[in-house]
Amino acid sequence: MTRFRSLVRAHKTATALAGAAVAVAIVVGAALFQPWRLFTSSSLDEALPAAPVAASSSPVTPASAVPTGTPTPSGPMIVSSGAFQSQEHETTGAAWLLKLPDGSHVLRLENLASSDGPDVKVWLSSLEAGGDWFKYRSGRSVDLGPVKATHGNHNYDIPAGTDVAGLTSVVLWCDRFSVAFGSAPLA
Repeated sequence: MTRFRSLVRAHKTATALAGAAVAVAIVVGAALFQPWRLFTSSSLDEALPAAPVAASSSPVTPASAVPTGTPTPSGPMIVSSGAFQSQEHETTGAAWLLKLPDGSHVLRLENLASSDGPDVKVWLSSLEAGGDWFKYRSGRSVDLGPVKATHGNHNYDIPAGTDVAGLTSVVLWCDRFSVAFGSAPLA
């Protein structure tokens, strides 16, 4: 009878330890993977960046109405652009590299639609868009910060002094899992 009680006690202890291990695994897994983000999204509609317009000058022409490379009197010039292609997650929209009248650069994401995820950043990369996403860790990249929203129109300031020559793509990059959600060529 003593042996039976010992077995029951050992079984209860093992069950309690297994239950605690499963609970810890669920908490750690939820913290890392944030599975609820599969069901969340956010929208942001920022105005197209423009330089201040003097009272006597004509209104700013939206960049969407300006052919590539043609400056507006007081607005941005499209340096390069491209459409997003899906990689690890369904991603659509367009990316525009804009040059403002003051010489600074801004990345504009237009009609972006992508998935939410933990630690998703916007990168400019020297590597070709599409293909194997693990390649983006090896090229030159400029981190423009966290993606502002999963949907909409967003502007990302490119740090002063950044040489945009040779940066040929935009990548929505999940730092936590080292995967590209989507990318767009800048041509």
